[in-house]
Amino acid sequence: MKPTVPSKGESSGKEFDFNSRDFERVRGLIYQRAGIALADSKQEMVYSRLARRLRATGITSFQQYLDMLERTHDSEEWEAFTNALTTNLTSFFREAHHFPILADFLKTLKEPATIWCSAASTGEEPYTIAMTACEAYGSLTPPVQIVATDIDTNVLATGSNGVYPMERIEKMSPERVKKFFLRGKGSHEGYVRVRPELRKLITFKQLNLLADGWPLSGQFDVIFCRNVMIYFDKPTQSKILSRFVPLMKPHALLFAGHSENFLYVSDALKLKGKTVYELNATQRGARTKP
Repeated sequence: MKPTVPSKGESSGKEFDFNSRDFERVRGLIYQRAGIALADSKQEMVYSRLARRLRATGITSFQQYLDMLERTHDSEEWEAFTNALTTNLTSFFREAHHFPILADFLKTLKEPATIWCSAASTGEEPYTIAMTACEAYGSLTPPVQIVATDIDTNVLATGSNGVYPMERIEKMSPERVKKFFLRGKGSHEGYVRVRPELRKLITFKQLNLLADGWPLSGQFDVIFCRNVMIYFDKPTQSKILSRFVPLMKPHALLFAGHSENFLYVSDALKLKGKTVYELNATQRGARTKP
């Protein structure tokens, strides 16, 4: 009797064949595209997320899918590929110790504040910044302009819309919920929407931190770059930070994630507080010279 030959994907129990060579190709492509350095442990995550793209495109193997990406330069599929591999873990008032620091800093400014949230994800972080500004100035229309960017167009759409399930605000105080959110009714019951005054403070834009040009103008009083550098290797981190520095006003603050340390990556910055950085004296002096 002839032995049974496993069909594609059957030997591994998976719908599609996915081997180490495919994984290495994915790692190379996402690093080139977005600077994300995928760890060896991410192979299952990559399979799970990209298998959805194979189903959506009707392609039956990872090799064919990756060949298609490289051959056609299909901008929509490249966008979908990048979106699939971008991690978007976020919440309102995440790493809460940063926001009293931000509020105190905003009160010292004599001109309208400009803030860049460089990894906005689904919008919770820029909206938290906006709420903090409102509380600092005691107004729903504070003199603050916030630019919120992300490489993932799907999450930017969520952020721009400003609609969230009720469970996303469960840990927020009732006073904040009442002040900053509108409760959904009828078919929208179980959801809240950020008040229009807050949404007007924020401009959502697609931005790839590895792109040659950034759709930004002027300098910022504050830059938030939290929990994104952990996905980049040290050379990529250094390159991005070197591009942040000219965009910072002399007094500007740069907020990092709890597990990120920029001191070993850039000598233009010094630590001001817990994962909060400012320009060093040399950089500040260079900006304030007539």
